[in-house]
Amino acid sequence: MTHPDVLATSTARALRAPALAAGLGLAAAAVLHLRDPHDSGTYGFCPFQRLTGLPCPGCGGLRAVNDLTRGDVVGALGSNAVAVVMVAAAVVLWCVWVVRRVRGDHTAQLVAVGTRGGLAVLAGLVVFGVLRVTPWGSWLAP
Repeated sequence: MTHPDVLATSTARALRAPALAAGLGLAAAAVLHLRDPHDSGTYGFCPFQRLTGLPCPGCGGLRAVNDLTRGDVVGALGSNAVAVVMVAAAVVLWCVWVVRRVRGDHTAQLVAVGTRGGLAVLAGLVVFGVLRVTPWGSWLAP
């Protein structure tokens, strides 16, 4: 039988990586909350948009996170719907990671995306990027 102190220490050690990831995510959100990306040029300019005049799939992502930190989900969706979905997915995956670690799988990783999953995400980003610059998807434009 394992001593409770050993279990607590082992669990605390297993939660270091999730805690670090949460800290980094919260720090990034705090920076975006404090330094408003809605002001043009605050974080520089999108090179893709500078070259083509078209928004890339990531354009509006910083504004979307800023809106989320202010509780404006509708504004965030208007800035970049994919960014909102990705933030929500990251939170859910982080929670699953923590639960797995607490339950004893101390080697569980944040996410394990295989080749098919990665290609599906990439294809989704391409479709979103193309759709948002067409008349049918103009409501997705930042």
